[in-house]
Amino acid sequence: MPSDYERIPTALRQEIAQQAKHRCEYCRCPDEFSPDSFTVDHIKPRQLGGATTTENLAWACFGCNGRKYTRTVYADPKTGQEIALFNPRQQNWTEYFDWSEDLTQLLGRTPCGRATIAALALNRPGVVNLRRLLILAGLHPPNQ
Repeated sequence: MPSDYERIPTALRQEIAQQAKHRCEYCRCPDEFSPDSFTVDHIKPRQLGGATTTENLAWACFGCNGRKYTRTVYADPKTGQEIALFNPRQQNWTEYFDWSEDLTQLLGRTPCGRATIAALALNRPGVVNLRRLLILAGLHPPNQ
């Protein structure tokens, strides 16, 4: 296998998970209850020159990571303009996203938030159903 695709060391994976408080840094699902496995996401993909450093890594569920893949931009559904996707290392989640009144859906507060919700399908049915169950258990929404 090429060196560009070496496995991320366990200690670095654990550091990224702890930094994210064991929640997907995009859809905010906790890894403990997620129907998807979790992985370390290269915010700027390796294929585009992204480094395997804490500044370029995010904790992500497989659903978000698989949809993001090598994307770094996506069209804002409201304006159609190509917008950079949310970067959890450089941007504050609460400035870009909000919860719906029933706390099950993510709402984009900005073009970046809306584009990220659309690109990563942050309101996909399995995630919304998990949020409903977590609300009943008193575990959602997460503390920011």
